[in-house]
Amino acid sequence: MSYMLEGRTGSWEIVVGLEVHAQVISKAKLFSGAATAFGAEPNSQVSFVDAAFPGMLPVINRECVAQAVRTGLGLAAEINLESRFDRKNYFYADLPAGYQISQYQMPVVGRGSIEIVLEDGSTRHIGVTRLHLEQDAGKSFHDRDPVLSYIDLNRSGVALMEIVSEPDIRSPEEAGAYLRKLRSILRYLGTCDGNMDEGSMRADVNVSVRKTGEPFRTRCEVKNVNSIRFVMHAIEAEARRQIDVWEEGGEVEQETRLYDPGRGITRSMRSKEHAHDYRYFPDPDLLPLVLDPAWVEELRSALPELPDAKRARFIREYAIPAYDAGVLTVDQAVADYFETIAKGRDARLASNWVTGNLFAAMNETGRSIENPPVSAAHLGQLLDLIADGTINGRIAKDVFEAMVETGDAPAAIVESRGLRQVTDTGAIDTAIAQVLAANADKVAEYKSGKDKLFGFFIGQAMKATGGKANPAAVNEALRRALS
Repeated sequence: MSYMLEGRTGSWEIVVGLEVHAQVISKAKLFSGAATAFGAEPNSQVSFVDAAFPGMLPVINRECVAQAVRTGLGLAAEINLESRFDRKNYFYADLPAGYQISQYQMPVVGRGSIEIVLEDGSTRHIGVTRLHLEQDAGKSFHDRDPVLSYIDLNRSGVALMEIVSEPDIRSPEEAGAYLRKLRSILRYLGTCDGNMDEGSMRADVNVSVRKTGEPFRTRCEVKNVNSIRFVMHAIEAEARRQIDVWEEGGEVEQETRLYDPGRGITRSMRSKEHAHDYRYFPDPDLLPLVLDPAWVEELRSALPELPDAKRARFIREYAIPAYDAGVLTVDQAVADYFETIAKGRDARLASNWVTGNLFAAMNETGRSIENPPVSAAHLGQLLDLIADGTINGRIAKDVFEAMVETGDAPAAIVESRGLRQVTDTGAIDTAIAQVLAANADKVAEYKSGKDKLFGFFIGQAMKATGGKANPAAVNEALRRALS
C-alpha cells in the first residue's frame, strides 16, 4: 500500500530505505577492553586502541560478533560464515585514527526480512539488505565554549550494528512500524536496548519520490535521526521538498541532509559521498572473520521466542484478538506480565486490564513495566476476586486505583474499605423495592411498554447499594419485582 503525496502535477510515491545504527549490548568495545556504560564521565572509558595511539592493535570482541549473529538470526537473515573488516577513511575531529573499522563488501549478515503490521491490520515484509559490524566514533560538543569544541571519546570504538533495509518502505507510517518492530526484535534478543534518547539506536533515512510505475529517482539521506516520530516527520518533509524541486523543473541532487524538528524541514549538510570517496581497503591488522557453523547453530538454538512467534501463540493459546496480541508482545516485559496473570484465568479479561487500566496507570504515574504501579501478582489477585464474586467489575476499578495509590494487596483493600460485593438477596430485594416505590411513575411507563427504562432501574438499584450489589443478582431480582 503506497502513501501518495499530492503535488501540482499529480500524485507522487515516496520511496524510503533506512540505515539503522544499533549499539551492541556488550560490556566492552568492539576492538578493546574499555567499558561501554552510558553516562560515564567524559573520556573515562578510553583505551589506547580507542584513542588510536601509534602501535596499538585491535582485537575482536567475540561477544559483539555473537550479538550480531543473534540479530541476523532474529531477522531471518543469511549468516555469512566468512566476513571481513575494512578501513573506511574519512576525517572527523572525534575519529582519532582518521578511519573507521567497518565491513563493506563482506558483511557478517546478509539478506533478511521484517514483517510489519499496519494500523488497519494489514501486513508487509520489508527486506533487510545486510547487517555489518563497525566501531562508533566519539562525540563532539560545540556548546561548551564560545570558540573551542570539546571531544568525548567514551563512545569511540563502541560496537555498532548497521542494519540496512531495502528501499521497500512506502510511507512514514511504514517507516515507524519498521523501526518499532526492529527495536522490539533487538530488545527481545538482548542485542541492543533501542534507547533512541541515549543514542544507542539512530537512523539514517534515504528518501526519494517518483511517479507511480517510474524507476527510482535520486535519493537524499537524512542523517542521524534520533526518534521514531522525527523519522516519520523527516520523511514527509523531505518528500515534499523533493516534489517541489521536481515540479519546478529542477533536479534533486544526491546529498546528505539534517532534519530540523523545530522548523519541520530538512537542510543541506554536505554533498553525498560515494563508496570510492572513503577509499575502503581491508584492515591489515585484522584477519578475515571465520565463524564455526556449529557455533552459529548453538546461538540459534538459544534464541528466545521472538515477537511474531509470541503474538501467534497468544492468539492461539489465549484466544485474544490479533490487535491485543500485537500490543502485548511489542515489549517482552509486557508479554511476561500478561502471561503471569493470564495463566489459569480469563485471558481476555486479563488482556483488557493490562492494555487498559495498567497502561493508563503507567502513563499517569510515569512508571515503566519494569517497575509497574501494580505488580502482576496483585493484578492477578484482583481478577481472582472478580471471578469468585467477592467484588464486581465496578468495584474492581476503585480497588485498582487504591492499589496504585497504596501498593496494598487487593484483598486487604476490599476488607479495610468494606468493598465486598453484596450478594444477600434480601438486601438487594429491599433496595429494589425502595427504588420502585420512589419511581412509581416510571414503573407505570415501563409496564406500558417502555422497556428501555429497565437500564434506569438497574442504575438506581446499584446506586442504592453503593455499587456493591452483584449486577447479575440485581438484574434477576429487578425482573422478578417488575413482573
